[in-house]
Amino acid sequence: MPEIIFNGPAGRLEGRYHHSKTPNAPLALVLHSDPERGGTMNNRITYMMFQAMKDRGFSVLRFNFRGVGNSQGVFDRGEGELSDAACALDWMQELNKNAPYVWVGGFSFGAWIGMQLLMRRPEIEGFLSVAPPTHQYDFSFLAPCPSNGLIIRGERDDFIPEESTDKLIEKLAEQKGIDIDYRSVGGANHFFHDKTDDLIAHIHDHMNKAELSGVNVPVDIKKAA
Repeated sequence: MPEIIFNGPAGRLEGRYHHSKTPNAPLALVLHSDPERGGTMNNRITYMMFQAMKDRGFSVLRFNFRGVGNSQGVFDRGEGELSDAACALDWMQELNKNAPYVWVGGFSFGAWIGMQLLMRRPEIEGFLSVAPPTHQYDFSFLAPCPSNGLIIRGERDDFIPEESTDKLIEKLAEQKGIDIDYRSVGGANHFFHDKTDDLIAHIHDHMNKAELSGVNVPVDIKKAA
């Protein structure tokens, strides 16, 4: 997968991009965890989410937020990183003018940024939110949440209290016309150590079910085989 550099609001941003062999393929953007805690686009969960979307036939991009790796700028506690994500989506859409729709995925801090991007970009038709930091950041902007999607956490997450995620799910469940698939990976901690295969299996299962319900999502290649 080629390394790419594109212009962001605070300077150049470094990423990895896979262009689907399928004509006019949908797009997926994958966002990494907290830069202040060592999060990068090469984090194992971020990488595996990228691979999962690639396997499903998406053209997919992961990138380093400002100040991470070879990306210019400094950490901006969310506001600047949201602008980075919007620029990353713009870059992909400029390259794929006929892409029919977009999915966004994120891990921890990246899940928070991805959900904000979802609110601002109507072309995003689904989301994958892994271990969203519901105890640390305000998710009240999801009023209402515009798309169906997956929220998944580790059963033994040692950073994010289960109660804080449950409160978000209860709030989203009150919204009509939105289906939030909330799952817990048994025995998994925040980083899904020894449970990343289970995590990715849940992601594929969610997307297969989304496809059966009529949501725009490419078929699982394993299923197609």
